[in-house]
Amino acid sequence: MEQGYFRYLLPHRAPEGRDLVYFPYWRFKGMLFSCLPAGIQNRFLDVSQQAAPSPLFPASVGLRSQAMKLRFVSPETKGWFISPSRPFRGVMETFLGRFNRDTPGPILHQAHIGESVSLIYAPFYADHRIMDAVLNQPVSGPLDEPFEASRLPGGPADWRIRFIPTLCPNCGWDMQGRRDALVLHCSNCDAMWRASRQGMTRVNAAHMPGPENENIIYLPFWRIKADISGIGLDHYADLVKVANLPKVIQPGWDRVPFHFWGPAFKVRPQSFLRLTHHITLAQPRDHLAAHLPKGTTYPVNLPVSESVETLKLNLAGIIRPKRAVQDRIADIQVKPNRYLLVYLPFEVRHHDLVQTTFNVAVNRNQLALASNL
Repeated sequence: MEQGYFRYLLPHRAPEGRDLVYFPYWRFKGMLFSCLPAGIQNRFLDVSQQAAPSPLFPASVGLRSQAMKLRFVSPETKGWFISPSRPFRGVMETFLGRFNRDTPGPILHQAHIGESVSLIYAPFYADHRIMDAVLNQPVSGPLDEPFEASRLPGGPADWRIRFIPTLCPNCGWDMQGRRDALVLHCSNCDAMWRASRQGMTRVNAAHMPGPENENIIYLPFWRIKADISGIGLDHYADLVKVANLPKVIQPGWDRVPFHFWGPAFKVRPQSFLRLTHHITLAQPRDHLAAHLPKGTTYPVNLPVSESVETLKLNLAGIIRPKRAVQDRIADIQVKPNRYLLVYLPFEVRHHDLVQTTFNVAVNRNQLALASNL
């Protein structure tokens, strides 16, 4: 599900009989893109910060969120869980402030994509000092008075993960999808569904037909139609002008609607940006079949809500000349109104997946490691 966040805890090695107290940390994991006068800077972030201000506990969990196996918090987990009092928005501003200090030049626009927000509870106990229950080492000086966790806002764990059935709402068939898939497929009625707080919501999907052989895999992309103000970009003819494409505008191009395109799967920031710009400039206009392809498909693990965050960033990357970005980007407003999930055929080669029509490739190893993003 796209909304809300999961609560995890770090495993502990506390001595038997210790009363554990779990301190909360916000964790942000995702791609950060900064539009600068010289171009677009990208980086991958995996950072954490206290979710409740306290001088007794460490400022973050460091690399433990990446190096250790996390478990979901459940009502069966014994201990005192301190309540978070700092909203994530404020913590995110701290993260951005920290990284933006080293960013050269003014930031014209910034977006964080593929973000995963979670709450991590780290275990501690008191033994004349606050002790880290992972390493059983002190993290504070001697305590002036006995530490009582019950005096801190919080209580026992009372959260449960809600599971929803993956039966097709349309026909009742078992739906299919990989562990990280956000969109599930019903092979019986050929429908696509995504999870939401209300249950399952149908997703309209199509594909661009490709060669029918075993060396083809279909990668998912979000095609988004948006209302754009501050720049004339409604049709393909407008794109040729705005992006200064080496093409002569042909009759009828002023009637071909312009769409934003972006990957519906996770990949490294630089490759994500390259795919976004390349497919948007290509504007696939071949006949789209209004159903899923029969061949192998790659799972959707980036929601459309994240792809929407890339729209202005996408524009900043295709506007030419580049110096025009600094003058125009602040006045441009983009409001998405329709989207379609489209699968494009890629040829499987030794190291890459290649889209031969649009001459763009994705490294296979990057996709294999994308689950860590």
